[in-house]
Amino acid sequence: MTPEVKERIEQIRQGIVPEGYTESKGGIVPSAWISSSLGSMGESKNGLNFHRNDEGYSFRVLGVGDFKDKTVMRDLKNLTEVSLSVEPDTESFLENGDIIFVRSNGSKELVGRNLLVFPNDLQVSYSGFCIRYRMNNNNLTTPEYLNFILDSGILKKKLQKENQGTNISNLNQDILSELTITFPADKCEQASILQILETQNRGIELKEKLLAEKQRQRKYLMQHLLTGKKRLPGFDGEWKRNKLGKLFAERSETKCEHLELLAITGTQGVIPRSKLDLKDNSSEDKSKYLHICVGDIGYNTMRMWQGVSAYSNYDGIVSPAYTILKPSNDINAKYFAYLFKMPDVVFLFYRFSQGLVDDTRNLKYANFKKISVTYPADKEEQNAIVAVLEKADLEIDLLRQSIEQEKQKKKALMQLLLTGIVRVNA
Repeated sequence: MTPEVKERIEQIRQGIVPEGYTESKGGIVPSAWISSSLGSMGESKNGLNFHRNDEGYSFRVLGVGDFKDKTVMRDLKNLTEVSLSVEPDTESFLENGDIIFVRSNGSKELVGRNLLVFPNDLQVSYSGFCIRYRMNNNNLTTPEYLNFILDSGILKKKLQKENQGTNISNLNQDILSELTITFPADKCEQASILQILETQNRGIELKEKLLAEKQRQRKYLMQHLLTGKKRLPGFDGEWKRNKLGKLFAERSETKCEHLELLAITGTQGVIPRSKLDLKDNSSEDKSKYLHICVGDIGYNTMRMWQGVSAYSNYDGIVSPAYTILKPSNDINAKYFAYLFKMPDVVFLFYRFSQGLVDDTRNLKYANFKKISVTYPADKEEQNAIVAVLEKADLEIDLLRQSIEQEKQKKKALMQLLLTGIVRVNA
């Protein structure tokens, strides 16, 4: 970052308008930039409501669940198909360059999300929880450029302002129509900015595709190595079947309040509770909290049937809602931590859990110890399999970190380019 840009950022931070810039509704921007409301550049339309029993006209539909973490969707062929008894009007179908917004959702964080779509020749509509925005004046900017501006969070800020002091957090067409954006009057400058941001996006997408492939490979390795379908070189010994109670004892140690509070998660493993971005609802009296040691496996007693278990690299305490397993010296606990994620084994946890409905199912150690599993009798083979899977995990973790860094870089680029703090040679 050049000294000139640093000085400009500091001036804007202090509310000083640098030379060649002006004050606008969108903040301090280059004088040559213009402002326009979404309502003056296009029109909005709420989505359709569908009924399961309707028959007649079939087509694909885009719903809130399809947004995921995307901001652009070019392949819509895998969307859910629905039917209506009455043929929808043509305005209910999406066109290339339409931007879909989440209008209403149980999660306030999702409301206002934007997704630029390109259905091409597919007949695709959108659900009643969404709003479709379609530009009818492309003389000022393009849907692609507008979508990047929306990615910067400008609509979220407006929603927060509109709903301040209320529990309502819905988007409507009026709010959308009144949203004012600021952008370069010169479309060549817009094109230059767009090229930089789309290049950054493509880099992220390529890494995300590589991540998906690495995850597919890891799944393949687990399915074959943990079942004996594929043996590693140098190992041909027998596998044996045993009850988990022969392999793990329950650790029920308490009164360890001086140790760090940990959490057992389904995706991040055993981590310090302070690293969870959630409100701490733990009890002040932690005398009954359970001690978990390095090398133990902990699982959520109420969610083991969903595979919520993990190997611990920490020494600390966890809520009594967990069950702690102390492995015998004859096994590699990490091997079994991987095994406990296998669908067939998770199904066994489901079968042995007690409870009338899923929300009340629990797998206490008394039932856990009755479950039988098959594994390599030779601990060295367990170690070798763990080494292969750990290497796959490391590659995935490094790739995830790289993707997150690229996303942060994109965020910084958007902040600098879409506000005009850094100008691009048109």
